[in-house]
Amino acid sequence: MSYQKEKRRVWRLEEQLEELRRNKMSPSVTNDGMPHGTDKKDLSDYAVKVDEIEQELVAARYCRICAFQEVQKRIEAMEDEREKDLLTYRYIRGMKWEKICTEMKHSWQHIHRIHAKALKNFTM
Repeated sequence: MSYQKEKRRVWRLEEQLEELRRNKMSPSVTNDGMPHGTDKKDLSDYAVKVDEIEQELVAARYCRICAFQEVQKRIEAMEDEREKDLLTYRYIRGMKWEKICTEMKHSWQHIHRIHAKALKNFTM
């Protein structure tokens, strides 16, 4: 279970829900150019779809929280503080390697040596 993957899934669902709401807020236009309300069938279909996405979003957020807790627990169980920091920056915060180098004040090569060692010490 990947925390970053779950974060992206939640983000996609939030975007989908926002897009659905944005599209439904604008009134429909018929050939006469005048705005008209939608019929009840359209509104009920819309409500059902919004509800489905909201339910899926709640489930995705729960999965994201579970993934976060699992990854964080395993990182915190490690002994070396540098390894903990590096894995937290990379896999919890999703930082790029260059930013991690700056944050930890090490060269790119040294960060990757620490990372390789951290992965060996990381228990699944």
